[in-house]
Amino acid sequence: MSRNRRHRNPQSGFTLLEAMIAIVILSFGILSLAAVYAQGIQVANMTQMDYIAEKKAEEAVETIFAARDSKLLLWTNIRNATGSGGTTDGVFLVPPQPLLAAGPDGLYGTADDDPANPDTVIMSAGPDKILGTADDVVMSLKNMTRTINIIDVPGESGLRQISITITYTVGSMSRQYTLVSFIAQFS
Repeated sequence: MSRNRRHRNPQSGFTLLEAMIAIVILSFGILSLAAVYAQGIQVANMTQMDYIAEKKAEEAVETIFAARDSKLLLWTNIRNATGSGGTTDGVFLVPPQPLLAAGPDGLYGTADDDPANPDTVIMSAGPDKILGTADDVVMSLKNMTRTINIIDVPGESGLRQISITITYTVGSMSRQYTLVSFIAQFS
């Protein structure tokens, strides 16, 4: 009676094919983690730009309210400037504008903004560790535009809607932040 017995070789291990499959699976996993890490860095950078866009939109709205409250602008001037043929009493330019320093009127998005002075953000104090000095680390906001759209609220005299849209790019992605507020004729 002879039985067929399988004898196992005590020195058997992984074959070359099994080792290659394992390397491919591990490589795929490591490359996937690297892609997630790179995406995380891009999202972190977008978060910073999202915050800057939010603050720049708030800044523009606050200057409009301040101009109304200080009587710098009449109610008839708190609207978009239209081109030829329309009412020209509004002061806020219609197409998207680069973020520039406010001109003599102190308002953003008007015809007297200073094109020689693009807006910047101070990122950190420079080597002297004093914020607001010439050696501060600043970031230019050349990749951002601001659109100010002011419309009358239908059926509500003395009330207008202000929409501030900041458009910017981070890497290859284009993003927008929109702030909507209402302004009344009387403060």
